[in-house]
Amino acid sequence: MAAPNTKPNNSSSIYSIGQDSALQLNDDTGWPPHGASSPTHIPTGPIDEGDHHDDIHDDIHDEEASDSGFDSGSLLGDDTDTLASSIKASRMENGRQYHAYRDGAYWGPNDEHAKEILDFAHHMYLLTLDNKLHLAPLENPQNILDVGTGTGIWAIDMADQYPSANVVGTDLSPIQPEWVPPNCSFEIDDVTLEWTFKPNFFDFIHIREMFGSIPDWDYFFEQAFRHTKPGGYVEIVEHSVQPISEDDTVGPDHFFTLWGQTVIEMGKRFGKGFEIWSESKERMEKAGFVDVVEVRYQWPMNGWSQDKKLKNIGRWNQLRLHEGVEGFMLRLLTQAGGWSIARAQVFLAEMRKALKDYNTHAFLEGTVVYGRKPMSTSHT
Repeated sequence: MAAPNTKPNNSSSIYSIGQDSALQLNDDTGWPPHGASSPTHIPTGPIDEGDHHDDIHDDIHDEEASDSGFDSGSLLGDDTDTLASSIKASRMENGRQYHAYRDGAYWGPNDEHAKEILDFAHHMYLLTLDNKLHLAPLENPQNILDVGTGTGIWAIDMADQYPSANVVGTDLSPIQPEWVPPNCSFEIDDVTLEWTFKPNFFDFIHIREMFGSIPDWDYFFEQAFRHTKPGGYVEIVEHSVQPISEDDTVGPDHFFTLWGQTVIEMGKRFGKGFEIWSESKERMEKAGFVDVVEVRYQWPMNGWSQDKKLKNIGRWNQLRLHEGVEGFMLRLLTQAGGWSIARAQVFLAEMRKALKDYNTHAFLEGTVVYGRKPMSTSHT
């Protein structure tokens, strides 16, 4: 099924901001570079006019300028520094820093501590996948997209691994490093809106830990399908938020059970669910991908496992959750759930306590799912 021409107006946010796209830039200052104007893609670093951005975006016609909730003149004036400050703006909430662009669209903070937690997760995925950055059988990819790139660490590693490829990472927060490989770049983008990359362009689209971020996964995969080159691959890596066990040490009355139920409920109230890990294969096939492969994995909640690999992953997972649980849940509990700060902090303290119990053999399930776009298809 072809992607619709306009984005469905159901993209959820904790805060109502009355905006249906990112920033529309139509001034004559030379920004963005020629051929790269886009309502949802803003480069986060210096761009040379001869770089690959010219190739990956469709031209945006003047009549489409009204799609943006921002008036480009009042936003920019004659000074592109205003744009930079707008993109890099942040807000403080309950002692944590969050992105101000598309405020409330994402539940996690973007401060230094949050960035460290994201990099912990990257290390865990490397351990899980035996130091592989992907499982899809890529052959000399030339154009790679990393959706929700976070700190950009995966995109940077891919740029190093495939030096002939152009790697683009997108995110709502400009938290990526300034010094990156020459074939790697980052853009501000809300991928819940209509994508403005060229159709049939990317050899590989990588999606990781986007749970709780997408209001309509079917539309999202339709977009990914449309912008993947025939024969190219899309891969999504996600995990459950509901700890379980195989030996009944996590029963219906265990705190981990309450934790999982609470996260799922907060996701529903937020309008962006956390259960995509178990739905990815079916949704990718529905979007038109073929040869879809699902690989399952487990992340123990701490180092209880006797298996050397799982024990190591569990130790990292314990650290990631113990140190990152506030960032994972504080905004969802207080904004989506309406909890008081005191109640939320007590709940988070219970989670930290549970993570230290090695007699509970709990783990999170997860999946790596990848599929190929057919060489011949009626999809566009």
